[in-house]
Amino acid sequence: MRWRGRELLDIFESEFRDRPVEYYKTAIEIGNVVVNGKPASTTHVVQNGDVISHTLHRHEPPVTDAPIKVISEDEDMMVICKPSGIPVHPAGRYNYNSVIEILAASRPGWKPLPCNRLDRLTSGVMFIGKHPKAAEELSTQISGRTVRKEYVARVAGKFPDGDVVCAMPILQISPKLGLNRVRASGKPARTVFRRLAYYGPEGEEGADAAGAEDGKAEGRPWVGKKGYSIVRCLPITGRTHQIRVHLQFLGHPITNDPIYSNQRVWGASLGAGDADAMQADEDVITRLARMGKSEVADAVAYHDEMVDDYNKRKAEKMSGELCEVCSTPLYTDPGVQEMGIYLHSLRYEDKDLKWSYRSELPEWALPPGGVEGPREVGGLDEVVDLGRLRELEEGEEEVGEGERKEEQERKMARRKGKKGGQGDREGLAPVETVTLPVALVGEGEATRAPPAAPVVAAVASAPATAAVL
Repeated sequence: MRWRGRELLDIFESEFRDRPVEYYKTAIEIGNVVVNGKPASTTHVVQNGDVISHTLHRHEPPVTDAPIKVISEDEDMMVICKPSGIPVHPAGRYNYNSVIEILAASRPGWKPLPCNRLDRLTSGVMFIGKHPKAAEELSTQISGRTVRKEYVARVAGKFPDGDVVCAMPILQISPKLGLNRVRASGKPARTVFRRLAYYGPEGEEGADAAGAEDGKAEGRPWVGKKGYSIVRCLPITGRTHQIRVHLQFLGHPITNDPIYSNQRVWGASLGAGDADAMQADEDVITRLARMGKSEVADAVAYHDEMVDDYNKRKAEKMSGELCEVCSTPLYTDPGVQEMGIYLHSLRYEDKDLKWSYRSELPEWALPPGGVEGPREVGGLDEVVDLGRLRELEEGEEEVGEGERKEEQERKMARRKGKKGGQGDREGLAPVETVTLPVALVGEGEATRAPPAAPVVAAVASAPATAAVL
C-alpha cells in the first residue's frame, strides 16, 4: 500500500538499505528493474497492481544452520519452531536463506504457506499451511483476534513483580531501518508482562562496584548494574516490534537487541520513558543507519565481559570491498551474537481452548548453571487473571485515545514554556501496574553471551519480484 503513487527510484531508495541509491538508479536505467515485465524510468509512478521485478546478482547473508523443528503436523498444517536469525519470507538480501525456501527445498513440489510472521531475529512457534484453505482459515483466526499469543524475553535488570500492562501507542518511524517508537500519534498497543525469573550476577552484594574501578565504567553506564530477568509477554495488539518497543520504554530492553538496546543509537538511557521524543527521530535514524554499515550494531549485551574478544570483533558491517561481478558493496559475515535476540514466540492458543501449541523454553531462558529456576511455564492464567485479560482484549480498540490527548496537551505546554523561557518536561504515566509500581529505568543487563551456532551462506543470481497491493 505504501508504494502506490510513488516514483520507482524513490521506493528503492527509501525501502531498501543494502545497496546505494546509485546502484538502483543504474539498475532501472539498464533494464534490470522492470515494471509489469517492461522497462520503466526512474520517475515511473507505481500504480495499484503493478509488479516490480529486479534481476540481480544476489549476495545472501549467512544464517544459522539450526534445524527447523516440527512441533506438530497433520494433513492441513505444520506447526514449527523457527530458529532465530532466519527470515520467514524472501526479502531484502535474503532469498534462499528463508524459512519458506528451506521448507520448500526439504519437500519438493510443496509450497509452504505461512499463517503468522515472526521477525528475522525472533525464534519460536509458527504455523505453515499445507494448502490454501487451511492457511486462510488459520490466518483469519489470527487476524480476527481469536488467538492468544505468548512470548518470552530476556531483559535488562530486575523486572517488577506482578502483572505489568504497558498501553503506550506505537508509531512506525522508518520502515527502511525497522524503527518504531512509543508516540501518542501512533497506533494503539497493549502488552501484558510478568516476570518468570530473575538471575542476579555472581557476588551480587558487591556487584554495584564491580567494573567501576580503574575507570572501566567511563562511558559505559550499564557497568555495575544487576542481572537479568526472564519475562513472559502477552501482546494484546499486534504492532510491529511491539514487545521490543514496550520493553525499551519500560527501561528493561531485551539485552541483545541491536536496535532498542543500542547505546550508540539511544545514549545512556537506552530510550527508557521517552514518549515525548526528547531524542529527535532524525537524530536516531541517522545513528541507526550507521549500524551494520560503517559501525557494528553494538547492543548492550555485547559489552559483556563474558563475550570473548573474537565475538566482540566479529560482526557485520561494510568491508569496503566491491563484488567483482556486480560491484555491490560487500559485508563482513555477522558474528554469532548477531544471529538472534532474546525474544521467543512460546505459545499460540485458541481463546476457547479448542487448540494450543507451545515450544520448549529456549536455552537462554533456562536457569544458568548451578542456579535454581523455572524450566517450563504454566498457563496464561499465571501471567494475568483471564477475566482481566478478556477486559484488556475487549478494550484494545480504545487504547491510546487518552494518551493522544495528553500528548497534545504536553506539546502545547512545552511550546508555551519555551516562549516563556521555561520548557520543563512533564511526566507521563506510561503503564498500569497491578501489584507493584513500575520502575521506568532498568537495573542491569545480561551477563552471559548467547550460545554459539554454526552458520551457512548462499550467493546466487535470481529475480526478485514484488506486487503492489
